[in-house]
Amino acid sequence: MDEYDEIRSLRAGATLAISASDLDRKTALAQATARRWHARRLSLRSPLDPELPERPGRPSRPELVPPKAVEKRSLHTLPGRIALLHALAHIELNAVDLALDIVARFATEPVPHSFFDGWMQVAFEEAKHFGMVRERLRALGADYGDMPAHDGLWQAAHSTRNDLTARLAVVPLILEARGLDVTPSLQEKMRETGDVESAEVLKVIYEDEKGHVAIGAKWFRFLCARERKDPARTFQDLVRVNFRGALKAPFNDLARAEAGLTPSFYRSLTSTSSG
Repeated sequence: MDEYDEIRSLRAGATLAISASDLDRKTALAQATARRWHARRLSLRSPLDPELPERPGRPSRPELVPPKAVEKRSLHTLPGRIALLHALAHIELNAVDLALDIVARFATEPVPHSFFDGWMQVAFEEAKHFGMVRERLRALGADYGDMPAHDGLWQAAHSTRNDLTARLAVVPLILEARGLDVTPSLQEKMRETGDVESAEVLKVIYEDEKGHVAIGAKWFRFLCARERKDPARTFQDLVRVNFRGALKAPFNDLARAEAGLTPSFYRSLTSTSSG
């Protein structure tokens, strides 16, 4: 019997991975489902698929606290670098669940199968990222769960659970795009402290995230075109309804534009119009 015999469809595999509270099992299920889907060994969905949980499965730690309660520390100290990597591991773990949730939640949407190809690639890579960051934490004598983390990412996505276009606006085009803005400087700071290994992990994540934002932008534009809506204006309208607060400059305009997210999308949403 196959180790992952329970993966009977793409939606089933994605749902099982989201539901898993053991993180090794979660990432293994995500990657096994992605491999099978890409090998065309799975149907998209089945009437026997398990129900999508209200929240993703999580271990008892880390403790989840409000975003403002997560302490910020200097990267020039080992505890500071561990804190950053812990926060990054938490982001990547949420990203695994969010990519899977787009697949499972919207499996009945009238979109091409290539939509699901893209998001399972994202899920696979986010699982890889989580593993890399966790490995780095362990090498520094820590582990995921050692520090509190916040629940802001899942909450930000939860408001878009009934609207695929809004979900694409918030998750890849705001949350993931933010990674394009901040990761290069974090990479540089890690190198300055001599932590080349962590900088290399950040480099891999940054390169992959460009592709994730591009997948989001591609399908956001696809849905807008199908409804004959202006993508930039639609993005702004959806963000104002579904995302709290202004978008924060500075922006990595070049990386964003290469991914299909041009300044016309986000400049008017900054806290100061000059951005």
